[in-house]
Amino acid sequence: MRYFVSKQRKMFNRFSLFILIIVMGCANRGTPTGGEIDTEPPSVLKASPENFSTNFNSAEIEILFDEYIRLSKLQTELIISPPINPLPTIMPMGSADKVLNISGLDSLIENTTYSFQFGESIEDNNERNPLTNYRYVFSTGDYIDSLKIKGSVKDAFDREISENINVLLYEIDSLFNDSIVYKQKPKYVGKVIDSTATYSIQNIKQGKYLLIALEEENKDYTFQSSNDKIGFYENLINLPEDSIIDLSIFKEIPNFKLAKPRQKSNTSFAFGFTGELEPLEINIINLDSVNYTSRITREKKSDSLIYWLKTNQKLDSIVFNVYNEKISDTFKLNLKTKEKDSLVIKPEQSKTLKFNDNFLLNANLPFSELEKNKISIVNKDSLNIEFETKLDLIKNQYSIIFEKAEEEEFTIRLLPGAITDLFENENDTLLYKLKTRKFDDYGNLDLNLINAKFPIIVQLVLSSGEVKYEKYETKNSKVNFENIDPGKYYIKIIYDQNEDKKFSTGNYLKKIFPEKVIYYPDEIDVRAGWDLIQEFILK
Repeated sequence: MRYFVSKQRKMFNRFSLFILIIVMGCANRGTPTGGEIDTEPPSVLKASPENFSTNFNSAEIEILFDEYIRLSKLQTELIISPPINPLPTIMPMGSADKVLNISGLDSLIENTTYSFQFGESIEDNNERNPLTNYRYVFSTGDYIDSLKIKGSVKDAFDREISENINVLLYEIDSLFNDSIVYKQKPKYVGKVIDSTATYSIQNIKQGKYLLIALEEENKDYTFQSSNDKIGFYENLINLPEDSIIDLSIFKEIPNFKLAKPRQKSNTSFAFGFTGELEPLEINIINLDSVNYTSRITREKKSDSLIYWLKTNQKLDSIVFNVYNEKISDTFKLNLKTKEKDSLVIKPEQSKTLKFNDNFLLNANLPFSELEKNKISIVNKDSLNIEFETKLDLIKNQYSIIFEKAEEEEFTIRLLPGAITDLFENENDTLLYKLKTRKFDDYGNLDLNLINAKFPIIVQLVLSSGEVKYEKYETKNSKVNFENIDPGKYYIKIIYDQNEDKKFSTGNYLKKIFPEKVIYYPDEIDVRAGWDLIQEFILK
């Protein structure tokens, strides 16, 4: 009998241990296996003080949810309008909780409606289902402001907009001026929803406002023209009359500024610059003009001018005088002895030459002279091909121009001394072999522009924004692109209002808008051997 009871107890103990292990396993945090996946976002059970409270005077806010939540991308998703300085503390951070706590609300303005717009920052803990566009609103006065403004935002130049665009409202009061966007935070803030490119600002009080859109790096709600993009409405808005307004953002070009030069080699000096390059003179003060020769070129991959100096005089230092109509400056540079450069000539194309392209030669030293009789071009039948040459001084690039036929082979030979650089270095024998493809390897695009206003710049661009083909038209609404590489392109139209043959951006303080840019809404597919006819109605 005792044996039977003892055995029962052992069996019971083992069973209890088994149940305990199961319970302990179930008690561990984690995502349970099996069952339906939770697709529902968390729900608000209660807020204290209640949402849309008036006469708010609490030091903190607590919002209770029906499940554990996490905060994700709070820095980019949360919009507090008007901005609160210093920023309140919002919990939980880095952990899960059923309560969202907002504290540090001791710098609120009297009689002001505040809005906390959480975007998609509130997620449930397990499946990361976001509670989309939850707003907590309160007023420190006895009523909630109820006016709103909405609209869309586009990029003046690029086809797509960034995810980091806010729309700002500045109240017009006795202290207002246009430069307020550089120094102070706005009265109200709204975030652009990148999927729709739309914005909405709610709970605004009646009054007059400056409306701008801002794409900024440091997210401090102030305009830094060197880094940020801005868009503005040309007039002050008057709420509630003005309630739907579209904006276009652009990057300003900063004023031209030249940096102190640096020595690149024994004969070259780099002047970095910001802004749009303007004509300027660079002279050397401590050298008589008869004792030196100089050239200025521009670096291909950076905003730098290269000053090339040829002189027989030995210098320990050099003093540059740089000037134009807007600037005048002097730079002194102590010189170091560096290894002498030898002439290196490199072709732009290596194997295939496209029908629309000229053969291009680049060099590390500035080109000076070219002897055409030391250059020959022959085809596969050993027939000489006539050609012309052209030198771009700023790019330091020679173009060799000749007619091309399909499936042709060319041998381009440069004998010694065909090219001489500024320092009297000459090339050795250079030999380049190139060929053309069949016309059917390329596609053609016939573009019919409806309602075009001239002059215009017509571009074919890749999804990255890179311009692959471009034409400038002053009167022709039928634009033909021949021998295009097969691929997918976007059609981009720039209205060249100032007729400088390039896109001109805007300026906020001068109230100048950028030139109008229009994209064909769909990507076009250019196929090899095909003639694509496309109609584009411009608005």
